[in-house]
Amino acid sequence: MPDMVLEIRGLDAHYGDFQALYGIDMTVARGEMLAIIGANGAGKTTLLRSISGLMKNGNDQIRYNGAPIGAMRADLVARLGIALVPEGRQLFPSLSVEENLVIGGQVGRKGPWSLSEIYALFPILKERRHQPSTSLSGGQQQMVAIGRALMANPDLILFDEISLGLAPVIIKSIYQALPNIVGQGMTALIVEQDIARALSVSSRVYCLQEGRVSLEGASGGISRAEISRAYFGVT
Repeated sequence: MPDMVLEIRGLDAHYGDFQALYGIDMTVARGEMLAIIGANGAGKTTLLRSISGLMKNGNDQIRYNGAPIGAMRADLVARLGIALVPEGRQLFPSLSVEENLVIGGQVGRKGPWSLSEIYALFPILKERRHQPSTSLSGGQQQMVAIGRALMANPDLILFDEISLGLAPVIIKSIYQALPNIVGQGMTALIVEQDIARALSVSSRVYCLQEGRVSLEGASGGISRAEISRAYFGVT
């Protein structure tokens, strides 16, 4: 029986009167790289916001290492070992590259990631460490966002659309770094619209459609026809 680091059961999520997720069931095994795919508006970002504590849910709907966290504040979720790389980077514009990275370490968790390790992973950030974060290119800002999350030394890292809006060469370099990240014993959940990319780096995949799980299985064992039906709802 796999060691499940994350268990989601019957997860509903709402923005006011609008329901974004309907009864999501999902498991993530320790050390796994899991992909979440789906069209815009499918509920992918809402799912990550729920896991990371940015949205409040039923306490028992999300369990992390067996403990209920669905109603827990985001800062407490981070201290437990869950870090989010948000869509759009969301860096602090008034701070330098290095100051943004240091903020990630404020949760005080011990682990392998430090400034020197981040700079070894993304050498360009060391060169630009004293520059304002917003002066960097989109790809470099994404590296800062990933580095900031890693500085929290999480056990589970959530990537929300890390390739969105980036040049193919930058996307390739970021994805090439993922094995070094997960190779540290970390578990990763990757939300990605690039289906081929998501399947190439993950062991399992879930597809969301209109807030519901429409497909789940091994990344290497799902056909394009199955993905099309799950992704677009076509027959």
